Amino acid sequence: MNNHDEFLAAQKLIPGGVDSPVRAFGNVGGEPFMVDRGEGSYIYDVEGKKYLDFVQSWGPLIFGHADADIERAVVQTAKKGLSFGASSPLETQLASLVLKNFDFLDKIRFTSSGTEATMSAIRLARAFSGRDKILKFEGCYHGHSDSLLVKAGSGASTFGNASSAGVPQDVAKNTYLARYNDIQSVKDVLAQNDIGTIIIEPIAGNMGLVPADPEFLTELRALCDEKKIVLIIDEVMSGFRASKLGSYGIYGVRGDLVTFGKVIGGGMSVAAFAGKREIMDMISPLGAVYQAGTLSGNPVAMAAGIASLSKIYANSGLYERLGELARRLTDGLCAIAQHRGIALQTACVGSMFGYFFADEEVRDYDGALRADTARFAKFHGEMIKRGVFLAPSQFETGFICASMDEAQIDFALNAADEAMAAL
Repeated sequence: MNNHDEFLAAQKLIPGGVDSPVRAFGNVGGEPFMVDRGEGSYIYDVEGKKYLDFVQSWGPLIFGHADADIERAVVQTAKKGLSFGASSPLETQLASLVLKNFDFLDKIRFTSSGTEATMSAIRLARAFSGRDKILKFEGCYHGHSDSLLVKAGSGASTFGNASSAGVPQDVAKNTYLARYNDIQSVKDVLAQNDIGTIIIEPIAGNMGLVPADPEFLTELRALCDEKKIVLIIDEVMSGFRASKLGSYGIYGVRGDLVTFGKVIGGGMSVAAFAGKREIMDMISPLGAVYQAGTLSGNPVAMAAGIASLSKIYANSGLYERLGELARRLTDGLCAIAQHRGIALQTACVGSMFGYFFADEEVRDYDGALRADTARFAKFHGEMIKRGVFLAPSQFETGFICASMDEAQIDFALNAADEAMAAL
């Protein structure tokens, strides 16, 4: 079958034809292609067309598709059984690898998704602080649990309104919103509300790539210390992506709880939350905070994560090289846009990159919303025609993988030059 027929068949059985909304290409128009396989830097659709892939499964595949070492670990482990519903030494091995260089994290609990990790971390933080109200930042996505699917009300100190149908207002009312990179907006909320938990993406990747200002994160940490607020640093996307130590390796700001995901599973369904012993020991069976999962810590997923992180620790120059490739791409895009007379803003942090068709640097969600999404959609379509797969939404992040090289980046830049000419 071709891409069109496969997508039609999916739409008859799956809402929208997808199991995650962004895959439907709703933000860029047209129909999505249907993937048959991946290999290194490329994915191939069901018609056999090859695309240079800057999505990389939304971040987990730091070594590219079908990495031989991760594949070998998965196959060998799968032969022993897919899931036991009981503990295995692989969980301890991966826990040790994740926590290896985080001296402020003592214990970790694995889940099967980033949503589970952040939802559980919020529950734990509420129990530890003894306060129900939480604060998040506009444009930061922390999974689709009810208390985190909110948008701003009529001011920074107004409680949130649900941004999804089916979310009870009684749940949303305990979530407050502040502006990213604006510490005064945080102070305004804290002045009027007894907030017990603050959660933030230190390198926001769900409004496009928008890094936090170092001073902003430092002041946020100080505020949490002053008011005994539990600070959750959400590293589901940036952990082991932005650097070997995620945002901590860049900013040096510690979370009371930290969530991980994506790279720690090497392409399998793995996420986690970690923290100091005094907080983590409140989780059942040691404490009264309940959290569980049938497939949490399953051996195949743990094996993939162990293989992924082992390769990271064995490759001392990995992040420097990935960063150089990301800068080559974003610098090249800026040069092309300038030559074509097109307003473009770019950002990259380690192997993460993003771009906005905008006149001014994007520092928060409002700035992201002002970007030219119509131009973004046209550019995306032109790049697809030329065999380059970029994130099909202005509000997502792109990723470099270790199997990419300078020639592939230059291929993408040549395609971008033609695409911008076509705009």
